[in-house]
Amino acid sequence: MNQSTESKKYPRKQPSFFVALIPLIVMGILLGVGYGIYHIRPQVLLVTAAFITGCLGIFLRFTWQEMERGIVNSIHKAMPAILIMLCVGILIGSWIASGTIPMIIYYGLKLISPKLFLVTACFVCSITSIATGTSWGTIGTLGVAFIGIAMGLGIPLGPAAGAIVAGAYFGDKMSPFSDVTNLAPVAAGSNLFDHIKHMLWSATPAWIIGLIIYFFIGLKYGANTVESQTTILITQTLKEHFHFNILLLVPMVIVFYFAATKKPTIPGMLVSSITASILAIIFQKASITEIATAVNTGYQANTGVEAVDQLISRGGMMSMMETQLVAFTAFAFGGIMQSTGLLSIILDKVMKFANKVWSIVITTIVTSITTALITGSSYLSMIIPGELLSPIYKKKGLAAKNLSRIIEESGAIIVPLIPWSMAGVYITGTIGVSTFSYLPWAFMNYISVIILAIYGFTKFTMAPKIREDETQIGS
Repeated sequence: MNQSTESKKYPRKQPSFFVALIPLIVMGILLGVGYGIYHIRPQVLLVTAAFITGCLGIFLRFTWQEMERGIVNSIHKAMPAILIMLCVGILIGSWIASGTIPMIIYYGLKLISPKLFLVTACFVCSITSIATGTSWGTIGTLGVAFIGIAMGLGIPLGPAAGAIVAGAYFGDKMSPFSDVTNLAPVAAGSNLFDHIKHMLWSATPAWIIGLIIYFFIGLKYGANTVESQTTILITQTLKEHFHFNILLLVPMVIVFYFAATKKPTIPGMLVSSITASILAIIFQKASITEIATAVNTGYQANTGVEAVDQLISRGGMMSMMETQLVAFTAFAFGGIMQSTGLLSIILDKVMKFANKVWSIVITTIVTSITTALITGSSYLSMIIPGELLSPIYKKKGLAAKNLSRIIEESGAIIVPLIPWSMAGVYITGTIGVSTFSYLPWAFMNYISVIILAIYGFTKFTMAPKIREDETQIGS
């Protein structure tokens, strides 16, 4: 019996809007309770949500083969960006092994004056996060050092922590090495470099406004010069264990060249990684085995200084597996939602409100923040709204990089301001400042959301869709 005969004999049931919402409600409960309270890994919960959605699809008389095709098609669309994510792991490992990233951190700490504490803390944390691609690593090392400086100067810890968090997360989202920044274009269907360039329009003004506020706030704390033993120890250790040379900037130049000339991303990353590996042999006297290990499982520092080891022990293809598993399981859930028509029913309702550019932007912001509040996860606050709303952006002729920008800046960047999120718990536990204490002072994190809303109402920087395949640079 073929499928058409079977469907005539057993006609499919037409789900109501409430039935279509059941998978989202179930996922919200699973993530809110399982991830938020019991800290169960999100991919396990997403597989469970996908299974329950599949059971609902069977009840509606869809076949497993149809839902399986939906899963495969959903993952297939994300594969180019997922491959880039894998290359980012290779890039980080090779850049650290070559000394490129350690050199950027070293001179970033050396060149910035500590006289204006809040501005300095935000700026240095931004540079470090851009170089390393990790807000958590920056907060766990330099953040701790700056909190110590603040205590010594008598600066309130709320503003100090707010400047650290804002700087670390600004650098994180502007870094091509960040897992969050790589995941946003995967969820929205855009590409990494267009996504980062598009965020410059909203993230940079928010960051600059924050720096100006920190400047004026910091004036009342005086201009005392202070040297942190931790930052001195970091710079000395980096200088002792790596040989710096201007040629170590070549891998970075290669990546920027491929991005600026709109050449394919993956070949550019691999050329940069090979170049970094050669430089690691020349300047750091690294063996081929050490480089291969850094590329595969990440660079493992053994300097004897915990702060430095924590800061630069990262990278490698394996470091991206956790993020990729979250992406695969989320797209499996989304694929079933699409193939069973449940997503289209929800989108039809959403479209009745989100029929103007401003309403689409506001809907995206609200959906991302709501998901962040429910799940406390930077990943899920981007993947769920991205999967849910990307068809609306296509239908309205808006570029996918608009969506990827909004879900990162109103989802992932809001997560550290949520006390029950993993980021909020980590930050509080690491630097000893409560979320509610630093929340008002992390200006960049929420000013960027306000700027996004303004862009939505004015249509400024809301790029139109210019090609069908937006995973290519220049879309």
